[in-house]
Amino acid sequence: MEKKHFIAEEIVQRLIQKGWKIAFAESCTGGLAAATLVEVPDASRVFDESIVTYANDAKIKYLGVQEQTIAEHGVVSEQVAGQMAVGIAHAAHAEIGVGVSGVAGPTGGTKRKPVGMVCFGFWVNGTLTTKTVQFGEIGRNHVRKKSVEYIYNTLEKLI
Repeated sequence: MEKKHFIAEEIVQRLIQKGWKIAFAESCTGGLAAATLVEVPDASRVFDESIVTYANDAKIKYLGVQEQTIAEHGVVSEQVAGQMAVGIAHAAHAEIGVGVSGVAGPTGGTKRKPVGMVCFGFWVNGTLTTKTVQFGEIGRNHVRKKSVEYIYNTLEKLI
């Protein structure tokens, strides 16, 4: 069994014990974080809904991301990932919301925000934590997989 699946099982068990729910707001990972969770038996006890918001308008419409935040910081930013996490947690009535936005590549990178840069937001029972990770130009799907591994490793520490 892959390490991330073991961690996902641990996360599900911890959430069951706490009576908490989790929801994901994903952009560059395209639903891979939620898909990893639902591979775990009993995931339905802690997971009701998630959303993939690739377009800026979808982030604004469904998650409450502020247009001004996107204008000031860019869609790939800790500020936007944080608002995504808070927005999905509130929308799903979940104690944990995870937001992720990044540049998976192979195109779309800039000097300030290169391919492989991913921003994360974690809303855990009222506390927001954000982080930016540079995975490098390792290929689109590797960036997505590394992002999901990062999400689960971080959740393991935060819950």
